Formats: sequence, C-alpha cells, structure tokens
Amino acid sequence: MIDRSHVGLELPVVHWPVEKGRLLAFARAIGETRPEYTDEAAAIAAGHPSLLAPPTLYCGAELDAGTIQAMMETLGVPLDRVLHGEQGFTYERPVHAGDVLTLRSRIADISEKKGGRMEFVTKLTQVTNQRGEAVGEMRSLIVVMNG
Repeated sequence: MIDRSHVGLELPVVHWPVEKGRLLAFARAIGETRPEYTDEAAAIAAGHPSLLAPPTLYCGAELDAGTIQAMMETLGVPLDRVLHGEQGFTYERPVHAGDVLTLRSRIADISEKKGGRMEFVTKLTQVTNQRGEAVGEMRSLIVVMNG
C-alpha cells in the first residue's frame, strides 16, 4: 500500500525549453496538420511569435524529465504495476517555440478501491512560462495495480 503521508509531496521542479524540432515531431506524432503548428512562417503570419505548441505538448516535459518515474520510486511503486488512468488540462495561454516552461507538480491525493487492489495517485502540475505567467495546469490520475 502506498503511504498516504505522500499526499502534498512536491516533486522536483522541471525547467523545459520548448524547441522547434520537438514541436514539429510532436505535431507529426499526433497528426496535427494546421500550419501554425507545422510552419513557422504561417505561425508568424497568424500573429504568433514562433511555432505554436499543440496544447498537450507540455505533458512531454514531465516524461522527458523522468518526473513520473521519480515519483513512483519515491512511492515505492514498480513501474510495471502502473497504468495511465486519465489526464486533464486547463489552458491559460499559448506556448510557442522558444518559451521555457516551468512545471511544479505535487501529489494531490492517494486513494484505493477494491480492498487496496487498485490505488489511485492524483498529481497536479502548474505550468508557467519564462515570464512567470500561468500557461496551464495538468491533472493526472495514475492507477497502481496491486494484485
């Protein structure tokens, strides 16, 4: 069983530069074809300072930084028992190539069902840009299977 004293635990802060190549690869991977996501000149013509990031891109920052793996190690949970339950986003402002995002995550809740055979870890992540402006928030529900 996951120790409930981890509720409120703040995870290491992630500073993540948003690179053009990463944006283009992500847009291709999700099938994004709108020009403001795939062509810098079109993005600038549309009023953006550079390529526009697809909305769910900053989820990749935590994956790149190993935040989820580090959190599971802290909780004493082997990754082979972890499932992605759900993901939710709140958006405050767009992200562009050249931005540097800061992600601050914390464990918001730990609960269980089925007599502890399933545990749920809720992680909240606040995302700001290099100017300290709120970009958005991610809410992740991670399912841990115990049997």
